[in-house]
Amino acid sequence: MAIQLDTLVREACEHVCPLPHVAGAVSAVRRRVGAVLAEWNVSPEIVEDSLLVVSELVTNALIHAVPPAVLRLSWVRLDGAGTLRVEVTDAGPALPAVQPVLGLDPDEHGRGEEIVHALAARHGIRAHAGGFSRWADLVTH
Repeated sequence: MAIQLDTLVREACEHVCPLPHVAGAVSAVRRRVGAVLAEWNVSPEIVEDSLLVVSELVTNALIHAVPPAVLRLSWVRLDGAGTLRVEVTDAGPALPAVQPVLGLDPDEHGRGEEIVHALAARHGIRAHAGGFSRWADLVTH
């Protein structure tokens, strides 16, 4: 009688980062995420897309939501394929600004959701008692 053992290899990592509401926060968070992804040996095929998704979700939270905001990354690899979840949680939408936010070019603003949709295998928004979480999954094969 032969017995086959479950030989799937599973690896999981998680990183949580509070998001400061200060100038330069998005680029600082991108650098930190890049270092984390390198430490986790995340597949190079999704690193650049992941950094772009991080930038879009973090920017959205810092510009349009009430603090505090938190970035959570989780990486799960199962037999060579991997999924990186990028999730940003904030306390909910800020009151609409009477004036445009200073320093934002209206021609370069408002495409974040389209970018996330184009790069992520799955994405969504979850409302909960503490506010909103926007997430995106990037998948390697």
